[in-house]
Amino acid sequence: MTLPPVRGTLTPDRPLADLTWLRVGGPADWLFQPADLEDLCAFLKALDPEVPVFPMGVGSNLIVRDGGLHAVVIRLGRGFNAVSVEGTRVTAGAAALDAQVARKAAEAGVDLTFLRTIPGSIGGAVRMNAGCYGSYVADHCTSVTAVTRQGEVVTLTPAEMGFAYRQSALPEGWVIVGASFEGPHGDPAMLDAVMAEQMARRDASQPVKDRSAGSTFRNPAGFSSTGRADDTHELKAWALIDKAGLRGARRGGAQMSPKHPNFLINTGGATAADLEGLGEEVRKRVFQDSGLLLQWEIMRVGEPAPENE
Repeated sequence: MTLPPVRGTLTPDRPLADLTWLRVGGPADWLFQPADLEDLCAFLKALDPEVPVFPMGVGSNLIVRDGGLHAVVIRLGRGFNAVSVEGTRVTAGAAALDAQVARKAAEAGVDLTFLRTIPGSIGGAVRMNAGCYGSYVADHCTSVTAVTRQGEVVTLTPAEMGFAYRQSALPEGWVIVGASFEGPHGDPAMLDAVMAEQMARRDASQPVKDRSAGSTFRNPAGFSSTGRADDTHELKAWALIDKAGLRGARRGGAQMSPKHPNFLINTGGATAADLEGLGEEVRKRVFQDSGLLLQWEIMRVGEPAPENE
């Protein structure tokens, strides 16, 4: 397959395991690292529309299956990670780390502290409407800049993003390149103290030194007395996993963390099949125990390894 010329880097059969936090997965047909926005737009405009495109951040919330990904994986780097603050508006490139955006906002007296402990980059946080401590991207996002599959730059409103719990309605193959946020004013020293306290809480309750991809399953909505879904009475996925006796459960090199059972970790030598298989076993047994079917929060992409392997 012939791909359009680029000024950035275009690598065939690029292994993806080292680009994900779980360190598993096969190769991408192609990995494209654009030099800048113009390079990205020109590439997508010229690319055969039948060729799948998969935007990838820092791989913090991702399992790439062992057979790899038959697509052009687009990974943004330098040139897409700038962060600027004007008043209470913070504008960040998609490759900027969530923690970096939180810190730079706090230095300027803008409270986006909820981003501090969210792993990954802004593009992924926006795509998945990431949240922490009761705040979500949707609560603060004012606009999103993306490149369509046809190579056109568009600006999307929060309504057009279709934000919902841990998800958005961004069309497949569109690449987020930046976003703007509004946050309340705050004293920089106080915001710094808040973030330090959040980090301490995270470190005390989560397996931060292990290879994980953050929360494995979404928290299911609770139900009000009328039987309607009620997000204000949210059940916790970790508690359901714990109740089913699956804290520390293993399959191959994969394990549900003994410290926080909603964290799927690679203890060393796990395959993507180990990780996904353990996750599916957890879903099955939680359903048998509680009648609730957990939904994956970690994205799983690609093909399984061929059976003869």
